[in-house]
Amino acid sequence: MTGSGPSGAWRMPAEWSPHARTWMAWPSAGYTLGDSAQDAERARGAWAAVAAAVVAFEPVTMVVDPGSVADAERHLPPGVEVLVTPIDDAWIRDSGPSFVLGADGRLGAVDWVFNGWGGQAWASWEHDAQLARTVAGAAGAEVVASPMVHEGGGIHVDGEGTALVTRTVQLDEGRNPGWSAADVEAELARTLGVERAIWLPRGLTRDYDEFGTRGHVDIVATFASPGVVLVHDQQDPAHPDHEVSRTTIEQLRGERDARGRLLEVVPVPAPACTHDDDGPVDYSYINHLVVNGGVVLCAFGEPEADERAAEIVRGAYTGRTVVGVDARELFARGGGVHCITQQQPAAGVGPGAVTSSGAPR
Repeated sequence: MTGSGPSGAWRMPAEWSPHARTWMAWPSAGYTLGDSAQDAERARGAWAAVAAAVVAFEPVTMVVDPGSVADAERHLPPGVEVLVTPIDDAWIRDSGPSFVLGADGRLGAVDWVFNGWGGQAWASWEHDAQLARTVAGAAGAEVVASPMVHEGGGIHVDGEGTALVTRTVQLDEGRNPGWSAADVEAELARTLGVERAIWLPRGLTRDYDEFGTRGHVDIVATFASPGVVLVHDQQDPAHPDHEVSRTTIEQLRGERDARGRLLEVVPVPAPACTHDDDGPVDYSYINHLVVNGGVVLCAFGEPEADERAAEIVRGAYTGRTVVGVDARELFARGGGVHCITQQQPAAGVGPGAVTSSGAPR
């Protein structure tokens, strides 16, 4: 069933709202697996580690390509459900739907147009362009069709009408040629209940390389509660993201949300590692997933920096258990924990019904 509905009929809950489950997609081909059997095993191990961390808090459904079922079964922890359907890639935050709730608590799933992150030369999306509807059907969600090219990693919401977006994503000529900021805002209002969009100028530097998204916000800044934003803070002046962090933090400190609150900005320092063989890294603790009663946080093999970030995150999400998962293999392939997961909110719970811990009801 496909729904459009009047403006304001749907709203995307904040990530800390109660979840029914988390969706993931299994790496099965191409650059995500890498050039060797060893690369492929490292990729599978990274995805499986995130699944294991999430399923300790809430149900997980893993979408698996028919040719990769045996590999998935060999790696996945007990309790992870499997949905077999053809897929191209494993970044379900972007290729899958963005789940929303109606005022009466019914579940919807926004089916954005997916074109491989703006038609990237290396991307394929024959199957992934259909994935949102497949997932919506399996979840029992009403499909909310959208003509906008968009990915879930390109937005963060506070559940109260405010969204963080970046000008180099939604206004990208490879995605939505001819669209204005007002056009994007109108579509976000119709599909997600967004009343105020806060436009950041850009994303992190590495995200503009060959396998980047051209500026996804979910590695830059996120809401931790209404009026509170966590922001990536690259403190090394020699790193190009030092200036990105400075300007982002400065801008957000002057912004108000849809309810008129001046934002409280909490910088989260980046780990000490600044470069790899391909140049400046975009290692970011912002790319975490909030789950029922917990947070699955990217870790980077730096005990001091990882714990510092975990302490900030624990303070931001009061009452939740923070679990770190080594995300270096994910970042080597172009993303992090948030990029490979997609939360499904609990249906029957109105978008405004938020618990302090997010624990299952």
